[in-house]
Amino acid sequence: MAAENAIDLKTIAGTGPNGRIIKRDIEEALAGGGQLQRPENQPARTFTPSTVVGASAYTDETTSKMRQIIASRLAESIGPIPTFYLTIEIEMDACMELRKSVNASVSEDQKISVNDIVVKAAAMALVKHPFANSSYQDKNIRFYQQADIGVAVAIDEGLITPVIRGANLKGFLEISAEIKDLAAKAKAKKLQPEEYTGATFSISNLGMFGIKEFTAIINPPEAGILAVGGAAQTPVVRDGAIVVRSIMNVTMSCDHRVIDGATGAKFLQTFKQNLEQPAMMLA
Repeated sequence: MAAENAIDLKTIAGTGPNGRIIKRDIEEALAGGGQLQRPENQPARTFTPSTVVGASAYTDETTSKMRQIIASRLAESIGPIPTFYLTIEIEMDACMELRKSVNASVSEDQKISVNDIVVKAAAMALVKHPFANSSYQDKNIRFYQQADIGVAVAIDEGLITPVIRGANLKGFLEISAEIKDLAAKAKAKKLQPEEYTGATFSISNLGMFGIKEFTAIINPPEAGILAVGGAAQTPVVRDGAIVVRSIMNVTMSCDHRVIDGATGAKFLQTFKQNLEQPAMMLA
């Protein structure tokens, strides 16, 4: 409108938001037969373009041997392994009471975590369900006689799984001490290859980071991995009444070449029973 009527916008006092010149200002200038002069006490508004930012700078760091192995193994998993997932809810109140009882009778450096009990429960369930503790070998299925559990540990270079050998044969205190020792070695980059390879099954626990539920990638040639979330106070219905229980969600990633849906479900039922009735692990 201003251009069509030869009006210099610099002479218009804008009445719109933040002094913007709007249609009404041009109409008033035209109605007055001339141009509205900007009041002397109103400074001319200046506008500057937004800062233009180019592509981000970057640095390259040489990939460590450990990270290369992790990447290679996980890349093997996604494509060729037909994976399905099973999720189950577990009441952790009895498990937490067991932990409290054990920790009350040991020294500070011997105290166990919920994850230590989870490792034991999984190991005990694995020996009862051989297909969950096996690996696909093209022309045969390899069944392992003991449960060697890989426990995921976060380090600066990524995620590594130190292995608890024969976890089904060990008690909570022994499992706890071994996990602490291997985790310390992992963070100090002192793990030997035999200490983080050759697991028969793995567990990844992100509950301490506030994660409720997630899925984990199978670490070949293992047939499964448990993704463990955090236990949260949750209202549930028991015997017609609403009560509060500590509920933990666990998702199992299964290699369908050796673990069928029913097989995985039965394994999770035993795992759930071990945690909800921890005395069963001592029977």
